[in-house]
Formats: sequence, structure tokens, C-alpha cells
Amino acid sequence: MPVLHNLVSNEELRARMLAETEPRTTVSFYKYFTLDDPKAFRDALYVALTRLKVFGRVYVAAEGINAQISVPASQYDAMKAMLYTFHPALDNLRMNIALDDDGKSFWVLRLKVRERIVADGITDDSFDASDVGDYLKANEVNAMLDDPEAIFVDMRNHYEYEVGHFENALEIPADTFRDQLPMAVDMLQDNKDKKIVMYCTGGIRCEKASAWMRHNGFENVYHVEGGIIEYARRAREQGLPVRFRGKNFVFDERMGERISEEVIAHCHQCGAVCDNHVNCKNDGCHLLFIQCPTCAEKYQHCCSPLCMEELILTPEEQRARRAGRENGNKVFNKSRGLLNMTLKIPESDR
Repeated sequence: MPVLHNLVSNEELRARMLAETEPRTTVSFYKYFTLDDPKAFRDALYVALTRLKVFGRVYVAAEGINAQISVPASQYDAMKAMLYTFHPALDNLRMNIALDDDGKSFWVLRLKVRERIVADGITDDSFDASDVGDYLKANEVNAMLDDPEAIFVDMRNHYEYEVGHFENALEIPADTFRDQLPMAVDMLQDNKDKKIVMYCTGGIRCEKASAWMRHNGFENVYHVEGGIIEYARRAREQGLPVRFRGKNFVFDERMGERISEEVIAHCHQCGAVCDNHVNCKNDGCHLLFIQCPTCAEKYQHCCSPLCMEELILTPEEQRARRAGRENGNKVFNKSRGLLNMTLKIPESDR
């Protein structure tokens, strides 16, 4: 029986990926459909993807599949053909090919079974996830952006919205998708007569969000087909104005795809114009935040003087300092401030 999980260290796998000479293609895809045995589906898919030297992050659940992967360019067509025949629901599956791709997005294949492919917190048994809003193609998105009766709703997290979004899009200021769903319903209650346009990175969140809005009495609901990735690709192919401002955050090593040259975010430490997301270099923190090159040098790639101090301690001293302390949210939120987002240090260690 083949091994159905990785046995090699992350360090070695990353080194192997960086040593590859063949270019890779980064692609994302998802599909809502019913799986009776997600575990068996996962195991068979792991074997098939491993044979094609695919890396990435894939989630499988009874409600479908959600994947962000990297595949050798020579294997892309074979991978697509395999997926199209792997399950009837995956026939002609839409592939969102990365826009700004260096081929170094992943170095290991992680394929997990989860309760949901997107954590939504929905417990209402009467909710029908298939009752989605109408798809909008790139030209229709641009037309909607000029429609005074349309409201664009960004169904991504605050740190994604901060570096890029559609013109005049409404931000739902929550840390998680599960929190955004009820918040979006509340924020838009007085606009049920408007056209509600949901969008996200690749389509998976906004498609479910559109169904949730319909479930809560909104009738004129739309969502951007294929999300920001597909919109930007099609708009460029068709010579249309690209109306997305800034960078599209992505959940891999790249941390972002440049959509427009406009930089709309700022360094969280000094306020300089910048949209470069990084993780704090301190292993006990790894906070995700925006840092400019000047602050990266000044703070030694850390989010705060506190983490700079901890970074130079011996491993034993670091473990002693972290023991028993409370972890904070690992993403910067401007409403809470940068220093408040670092891991909490016991009074005795301050």
C-alpha cells in the first residue's frame, strides 16, 4: 500500500523544490458537491497527485474540494485530465491559474479531510449551499461597478482587503469568514432592494456567501465568477479596464499577486506606502503584517522590539519565556494595533 502522507522534513522538501529546473504552474480550484466517503476520496487523490509531482494544500469534505496547488508545467495537462475523470462532479472543473507566478508557491503536498472546505459556522439545516447568486463575467463586473444600484461586498479577511480591492467595495470587518457571514447580512439589511455583488480570491467564499445572502432574503445577489484571479485574467485577455486596485493576497509563499501597479496599503510600523506582507521572524510569533524594507532592516524582520529581543535568546531561554503564555491572533488588525497583536508576555518576563 502506498504511503499516504509526507515523510520528509519541510526543510529538505523546500530545498528540493528550489533546486528544480522545470518551471511550475500554480493553480487553484474548488467545487461544491456531495462526497459520501471523503477519506477514501482523499487517499485516492493523494496517490494520483503524488504521481504527478503536485505540491500544495488541498481540503476535502462531504461538501466538496478546495485546492491551491503547484504542478510541473509538463504535467499540467495530465493533472487536469486526471481531475476531470477522477469524479463526475469534477468534469470541466474551472482552473484559476495564478497571475503572478514564480513557480515557488508550495514544496509539499498536504491533503486533509475537514468538516467543511470553507469554515462557515452555519448550523441551519435548511440552508441550501447550491442556491447561489448569478455569476458575473469580467465585462459584467465592470458594468456593475458603474451601476449606482450595485454594492460590491468583499468576502475576504481584513488583511486581504487592505492590500487590494475593487473600487468602492464594502469591507466586512471580521477576522474570519464564519464571522463575516452574519455581519454581511446585518450590514446590508437596509439595502435589500440593491444589487449585491459578492467577491473573493478564487470564488469559493463568495459563492457560498451569495447562497447565504439569498437564504436571508436578499434576491438580487451576484458573485464574481472565479473571483479576483479569474476576473483579472479575463479582463486582460479581453482588453478590458482592470478595476481591481492593488494586490490580490494569496495563501502561499508568494503572499500576493500584483493586479495593478497602485499600492494602497501602508507599512504597519512606520506608515510608509507598502503592501508587502511578511511573517514575523520570531518563531514564537510569526505574526502576519505589512513591513517596508526600511523597517525590515530596523526591526530585523520582526514585528516589534519585543520579538527582536526574543529572537536573539538561546532556544532554552525562548522556550522558558513562551511557556504558559497566551497566544494572540497571528494576523495584524489595525483596530487592535501592532504591539497588541504580538504574543502576550507574562508580567515576570516584561
